[in-house]
Amino acid sequence: MPSPHAVAGMVSRLNDPHYARWASQVRATGGCRQPIHLRGKVQHIDRATGELLHSYSTRTEPDGVLRVPCKTRRASRCPACAEVYRADTYQLIRAGLAGGKGVPETVTAHPCLFVTLTAPSFGVVHTRREKNGKVLPCHARRDAATCPHGRVMSCTARHGAEETCLGEPLCPDCYDYAGSVLFNALSPELWRRFTLALHRRLAKAAGLTQRELREQVTVSFAKVAEYQRRGVVHFHAVIRLDGPDGPASPPPAWAMADALADAVRHAASAVSVPVPAAESEPARVLRWGAQLDIRPITMGGELTDQAVAGYIAKYATKAAECVGTLDRRVSPLDDLDALPLRAHARRLIAECFRLGALDELADLRLTQWAHMLGFRGHFSTKSRRYSTTFGQIREERAEHMRAEAVSTGRLPLFDEDTVLVITEWEYAGQGYSLGDALLAAALTGARFSDSGGLRE
Repeated sequence: MPSPHAVAGMVSRLNDPHYARWASQVRATGGCRQPIHLRGKVQHIDRATGELLHSYSTRTEPDGVLRVPCKTRRASRCPACAEVYRADTYQLIRAGLAGGKGVPETVTAHPCLFVTLTAPSFGVVHTRREKNGKVLPCHARRDAATCPHGRVMSCTARHGAEETCLGEPLCPDCYDYAGSVLFNALSPELWRRFTLALHRRLAKAAGLTQRELREQVTVSFAKVAEYQRRGVVHFHAVIRLDGPDGPASPPPAWAMADALADAVRHAASAVSVPVPAAESEPARVLRWGAQLDIRPITMGGELTDQAVAGYIAKYATKAAECVGTLDRRVSPLDDLDALPLRAHARRLIAECFRLGALDELADLRLTQWAHMLGFRGHFSTKSRRYSTTFGQIREERAEHMRAEAVSTGRLPLFDEDTVLVITEWEYAGQGYSLGDALLAAALTGARFSDSGGLRE
């Protein structure tokens, strides 16, 4: 039930003479949970005469501010804005597979693989496995060993898909928390070395130098990072072979899917990242896990362009929520026991703080990224020539909205070459009051937390 304070705020907003305009702003945000409040003005001035052709100011808006979407990618923070990000990611990925958004349709004939690179094991964890539609026991062992901490390393339970124990170690004291955190922190570097090794392998297989390879082949990719429930990331990537001019040119005859798959397998097994020894921590060498999945992408086969684009786009809006951590930064001064964390996530965060205090590992910034369990890379990245960009997609949306505003008379039609646009904006807050949140939920169908609040 809404609190009396929230109900009073809702009644006050409904009785506000500017309620209609406030409701219009809320609808324009598309159901954003935490809209940004902007204060400022826009002026359109004739360059030749200095005449003011059109002006807009937030002084006449409800509360003197303009509310705009927060545009976060995180579904845990704002499902509405994350859905826009997901849709943009889908279009970006699919354009590189089926054409469109400036990519020719002939790209469908280029060799293209869907590759999953995983993390190594850091200890036995509870898992859910299926075979022929039947759920298998977690870790059934007839002669299961007992770990040094007195725990039998076996689990005969058939776990449900949503059980909270999934991803939790059978013995937390045996689990390599340091290795897990360091792998997350260095996985972007491991990916970078993987792409370099991929190019080297392709060149060697074709009997070419690196320079000659660039003159014949372009390796394009788009990838997304996904958290497994045990708290480590793995990467899903679309890797495509183009000609020297990118997707507009076909690759040479020798650059087939088999050659690309061979290069992926070699690169995944060959690359590594060393970690220097630190106080109480031995030197390590981090590698990809043994599980490597390579599948061809086709327009009408088992793995289609739509399926791959949808899969990658789904994980582009997620972070480490499945592990049971928070979607905000955590400070070493915070009481971890008082935070709503799973025990496994709590120990991973604590390990980030411990390792982050070591001088030898300071460059990894583990303390700042403890809430992400050490991972500080971009969740979704692509090579320059893979397809369009988020910026271009957003520019197209902005142009469409501007054209709609002109056609409906909300914005005058100007010759952009003769008009000077002067804008002044400042941040004035974010989110909704409790009463406004109730009304916004009714107007947009979104769900708002009764514990939320306006941030100035």
